[in-house]
Amino acid sequence: MSAQPIANPYLPYEAEIVERIQETPDVFTWRLRFVDEQLHQQYEFQHGQFNMLYQFGVGEIPVSVKNREQNLLTHTIRVVGRVTKAMAELKAGHRIGIRGPYGRGWPIQDCTGKDVVFITAGLGCAPAISAIQHVAECRTCFGRLVIMQSVKHRSDMLWQKQYDEWRQLPNTQVLLAASREKTNWPNWERGRVSVLFEDAIYDKQNCTVMLCGPDGMMSGSARMLAELGVPEEHIYLSLERNMQCAIGHCGHCQFGSAFVCKDGPVFSYPEVKEVLGHRGF
Repeated sequence: MSAQPIANPYLPYEAEIVERIQETPDVFTWRLRFVDEQLHQQYEFQHGQFNMLYQFGVGEIPVSVKNREQNLLTHTIRVVGRVTKAMAELKAGHRIGIRGPYGRGWPIQDCTGKDVVFITAGLGCAPAISAIQHVAECRTCFGRLVIMQSVKHRSDMLWQKQYDEWRQLPNTQVLLAASREKTNWPNWERGRVSVLFEDAIYDKQNCTVMLCGPDGMMSGSARMLAELGVPEEHIYLSLERNMQCAIGHCGHCQFGSAFVCKDGPVFSYPEVKEVLGHRGF
């Protein structure tokens, strides 16, 4: 289903923080509800789209929609700058502004009957969570589900319980790696996400691969996947840039001839292959 930004794309709509979850020392999750109940019920998003979250009097940031759980919008945020530091101080009951959803999401509608592979790193898993959950909830609609996730340290892993639950699903494979871990743990490999590729089992000619994480990881992984026989047009990447207006007007997120906020954040590998390796983009 195509999801369009709500009403005026420039206007944030008030939402209440129903619950705040501290995931790690520098990562937290908000579960949100629009104050306008009709708006809350009408709101729809595509897997992989993002919202602009606005703290009144401080500023606005783009954040992927992690999911809609118990009819509440879920966003996970890492504290990295002035706005996110201020947002980290807000508690349940406080109100923020939301604009969205924006951008192009994952091509889930084109994956029916195919193997679906998710490759993520760090907090890069957040934009893929709702898509993974959709495939997990409809296993008979898709082929094999393969999830590969890497972090620096095992303790950095978010939502470990969720990954354990996915591992129990039929025709599903969950592979985890920690690049700086010095101890061997069950169900974990030591190294970057690429160390998992050899163990991943899926039909390389009949699959869709979705990548999310640092540019270097995605670019390197896309090249390796192509070398393994995955058609480049079946590889998709979710890019993160300095998105400020979210509608392609300000130019801050321009990526070659495209705007990440409007034409992405999800792109097919052929669309961004040439530009992705150039410094400055």
